[in-house]
Amino acid sequence: MPDAGDEAVFQQWIGRGADAIEAVAVVLIAGYILVATLNWLTGAFLRRQFTLENYNRFRGALGRAMLLGLEILIAADVVRTAALSPTLRNFEALGVLVMVRTFLSWSIVLELEGRWPWQPPRTPTGKAPAFEAGES
Repeated sequence: MPDAGDEAVFQQWIGRGADAIEAVAVVLIAGYILVATLNWLTGAFLRRQFTLENYNRFRGALGRAMLLGLEILIAADVVRTAALSPTLRNFEALGVLVMVRTFLSWSIVLELEGRWPWQPPRTPTGKAPAFEAGES
């Protein structure tokens, strides 16, 4: 039967794991932002590509970095809440946090792609693809 010391060690390792997941998310976000910014600056200044297309690629890279980071941060919050302090109040707070981060993710997708995540992607003509009869 596990004693209080084993439980404390378990709690400590779970906390460290959640901290590590959060650190990975922060490093990924910062790293992708740095790389995207350097690519944009290189294109803009060295190659003299001051174009809207170059800027939109930069915004897309920033948005994708944020989406990836938000998903990883949600995972860290789930691990921390479920394993360390699974109380109703903490799960309620986790639910609100996940809703806020999900809304942010949807907003980023809408900004980058001009559609909600559940809508089909647009074709180059700007129309949603038609579904053929019999497709599922």
